[in-house]
Amino acid sequence: MAPIPRRGVVAVTGAAGFLGGWVVRLLLDKGYRVRACVRNADDGARTDFLKAMPGYASGRLTLHSADLDQPGCFDEIFKGCHGVAHISHVSGYTDTDYIRSTCDHIIASVNGSGSVNRVVVTSSIAAVISEMDLQEIVRRPVFYEDRYPDEMNPKRTPERGQGYSMSKLIAERAFAEAAIQSGSGSASWDAITCCPGDNVGPIQSAHQKDMGPWQHNIETMLLGDYRQNDVYRPWMTVDVRDDAECHVRLLESTEVQNGERYIAWSTDMRNVEDICADIDRLLPELGYDRPQVVDPFPERIQAREADFRAIWAQSDLRNDRICAVTGVRFRSLDDSIRDCVESLLSVAKVQPRVKAKAPRPA
Repeated sequence: MAPIPRRGVVAVTGAAGFLGGWVVRLLLDKGYRVRACVRNADDGARTDFLKAMPGYASGRLTLHSADLDQPGCFDEIFKGCHGVAHISHVSGYTDTDYIRSTCDHIIASVNGSGSVNRVVVTSSIAAVISEMDLQEIVRRPVFYEDRYPDEMNPKRTPERGQGYSMSKLIAERAFAEAAIQSGSGSASWDAITCCPGDNVGPIQSAHQKDMGPWQHNIETMLLGDYRQNDVYRPWMTVDVRDDAECHVRLLESTEVQNGERYIAWSTDMRNVEDICADIDRLLPELGYDRPQVVDPFPERIQAREADFRAIWAQSDLRNDRICAVTGVRFRSLDDSIRDCVESLLSVAKVQPRVKAKAPRPA
């Protein structure tokens, strides 16, 4: 199928979010016309940063209210668009019927547009690595695009915390199958999946400090309270700006085909306690008073800490495919942490816990 034309029209769902906002900015920087879809365009706390972008003043960026839970909300917005970056989160991940119906109505808007060539669907590494039995990682330690969680495990249920991973796979498959059904004529389109790692990097609006776990985790570290990661999984990161770059380049690429998925991450892995230490290492001027990590897990989990860490340590993260088709170069995690911290201080006005200054001699 065709890539989107240069300087074409792209709709971005979830445009007020951490990743969505960067996709909007990058599209504008590259000359595209952008229709930014948000739940409430009049909510200044979430949309003023979009309105401050130069493209808004000229009209090249327009804002559109679209409640994802309302069928038909994208019908008019998608008409005339060449591409859609579908980044928006649904309201919840426990009801698979709701997930499917939401996909169906977004797909109906794409089909009804008569113009969309390509949809990039934001999935997650949870759709690659989220296992109920970590021995699956021992058996299959290479994390690449053709790896899927063990979907036959009877414990893989929303009630066991797998709803997010399950929902992402439902969406991946729904869009790819719908694109096949769109045929090969003038109304055809393709669906490409992007599976981002743990997004780290600068926020653009204060509300984004709470919109995603990783920048929020860095905020809580700054405030002096942070928690060990689930089953001691290290952060597997991508800079949010590089993730946005991957989305845009997948919209543009002539090398991708319908139904393909691409993992967007730098392949950097770092334990949560090391992330916290990095703040002081990267920004010594801050005088950050580094707290101790809190381990909230029951004793039976804590007793297996060494085993869990050993399993994660052997995992092999790959990004060969997305580098090959997009040419993206990923930033270092050090840059992402530094820029995230500085944006939390300057944009969200987070007040970090700092060391007490020694009293001046009399």
